Amino acid sequence: MNSQNAIVTGASSGFGLLTSLELAKRGYQVVATMRDTTRQGKLISEAKRQGVLDKITISQLDVTSAGSVEEFKLFVSTLGNVTVLVNNAGFAAAGFAEEVPIDEYRRQFETNLFGMIAVTQVVLPIMRQKRHGKIINVSSISGRIGFPGMSPYVSSKFAVEGWSECLRLEVKPFGIEVILVEPGSYQTNIWSTGKEITERSLQEDSPYYHQMKRIEGYIQTSESQYGDPQEVAVKIAELAGSKEVTLRHPIGKGVKLTILLKNALSWKSWENQMLKRLFK
Repeated sequence: MNSQNAIVTGASSGFGLLTSLELAKRGYQVVATMRDTTRQGKLISEAKRQGVLDKITISQLDVTSAGSVEEFKLFVSTLGNVTVLVNNAGFAAAGFAEEVPIDEYRRQFETNLFGMIAVTQVVLPIMRQKRHGKIINVSSISGRIGFPGMSPYVSSKFAVEGWSECLRLEVKPFGIEVILVEPGSYQTNIWSTGKEITERSLQEDSPYYHQMKRIEGYIQTSESQYGDPQEVAVKIAELAGSKEVTLRHPIGKGVKLTILLKNALSWKSWENQMLKRLFK
């Protein structure tokens, strides 16, 4: 097969759905994966509307299941080549660290980090043999900046950042680019229906209850300022088609400035600003 094949994980909604469509419009044969293929309706209807249905193949993939990944590996072996892998599958777990059960941390990492690693290991041999390919990992500004009440999600994204940096150094000699896209706040469902707050932090007798409610309020009042997720999809598609790119690509309103300020300020100053914004 001579076509350019792109694989997108977590394609049933949000960045994954929009990225699948954007890549298809640019001529890629897109394998849009999702854990629950009964949720493919929105992607299919949009693909029909945009005239790219013939460019999209739906494939079941639960990135946390070894059996599902192994079945997907057999399917990928039939493609002949994989030009682009977009590791997008993920969700957001929240709660104050003292109250988050270890199993909830593990579940967060199973999807956001270990699932990413598993899918990458499926695709890497093909890219390495072809000495060409791009692995685009969807991280977050939360992979650069800590936020109270969000330690499961934040720590998983920090891990994604470190792993991606190592991977880039390992595979670049084989002609493979590893890229991090670091979105700020966008109008996806990850912080609404996609957010899972540990039960204990939502109970009124929790010592962190009032802080958790303030953080929820902060997120809700900020939603009107969240960006259009299509912007991220376009960015990912542009990176997929670029010849050679740098590792990190922060995107979103105020994201670059926020990262700059964190790096420029002393920790004490940064900490005071964060706590004042959230809790005072």
